[in-house]
Amino acid sequence: MNKRYLYLILISFLVAGIISLFASSAPDGLEKVAEDKGFIVQALEYPFRTLMPDYLIPEVDNEYLAAVFAGIMGIVIVFLFVYFISRAIVIRR
Repeated sequence: MNKRYLYLILISFLVAGIISLFASSAPDGLEKVAEDKGFIVQALEYPFRTLMPDYLIPEVDNEYLAAVFAGIMGIVIVFLFVYFISRAIVIRR
């Protein structure tokens, strides 16, 4: 792996960790509409919501660290998704 990519990944982790500390605790747009329209109960029953409720890692007691880990976890998930999609495209060529 090129050193430039390694630096970009490290900067992404740093940015995700810092920016996630400034995340609002207010509901996002979709959650606000679900509350206003009265179907928030069905939205909260969604099975993947238990993985990272309110963009926090449930196992971490410190709210700030839970937000930082959630931000870093989001970066890892996006990186792996893009990596495997790009590998599949390169293999097909």
